[in-house]
Amino acid sequence: MTINIPFTEGEANLDWLGLTDALVAGHKLPKAELSDTFLYQGENTLLNRSAWISGMGLAVKCATIFPGNKAQGKPTVGGAVNLFSDDDGRLEAIVDFHLVTKWKTAGDSLLAARRLARPDSRNILIVGAGTVGASLRQAYGAAFPHAQFTVWNRSPAGAESFRQAYPDVTVAADLATAVQAADIITCATMSTEPVIKGDWLRPGQHVDLIGAYRPDMREVDDTALQKARIFVDSRDTTMDHIGELKIPLAEGAIQRADVMADFYQMDLMRRQDDKDITLFKNGGGAHLDLMTSRYILDAWHAFLATS
Repeated sequence: MTINIPFTEGEANLDWLGLTDALVAGHKLPKAELSDTFLYQGENTLLNRSAWISGMGLAVKCATIFPGNKAQGKPTVGGAVNLFSDDDGRLEAIVDFHLVTKWKTAGDSLLAARRLARPDSRNILIVGAGTVGASLRQAYGAAFPHAQFTVWNRSPAGAESFRQAYPDVTVAADLATAVQAADIITCATMSTEPVIKGDWLRPGQHVDLIGAYRPDMREVDDTALQKARIFVDSRDTTMDHIGELKIPLAEGAIQRADVMADFYQMDLMRRQDDKDITLFKNGGGAHLDLMTSRYILDAWHAFLATS
């Protein structure tokens, strides 16, 4: 029987640190086979992202993006994740799209921070007060429970709404000042131009980049990349696809060898010195959707076994 896992009920069984441990285990399995398919009608899009990991199974994440829905008060993004058995191909679960996306995105960045950020990090800056920013507050709070959080947003109203949801978060008035004061900077914007300048960075910081996903999008400038030791979740889904790395590689600002490691080289995902500036590009990818969906289903089964 196929299990249907909705958002609220599914999330109640999850743990951020447990997810990062599951991602580590997933990357010890054979490398995923990946495929993305896009269909377009006008401004509307259907995206299918597929992954197959031997020993874990298959996942197809279907997403519809209808920008015109916003004017009608409807969600612009919908979808579901279909999780299939590696043994016999049967459909094991249909998992809420937004549940998988939330936990995959923030969990990806949290795993990198657990490997790359200084364990004594106490000041965490969230750049971007949207839905992903809220997920990052939850995720980073699990691994850095004693940290103080600050948020900066282009719209002061958005930052204030974020503070109302998380009263312990301070709103930053000036981005440069906030970056200089932070131990960890996690950035989730829709910017096509760099919002974080390398001249603002200081030794010992960790920079987490999430927002850019198209070839024309960037959140940091060349100076930031040149000052940092660069890491990615997957070389295959970031370096030649996302502007954060694709543009400076094409222009010669950085070289491919400047990317130190990805999650398939977990032993190399570490800082060498407390003075290092580490920079991580979160590119996502269907393999991470598969790993996250499997973690969600395993947690669901564990809950049912004890209830």
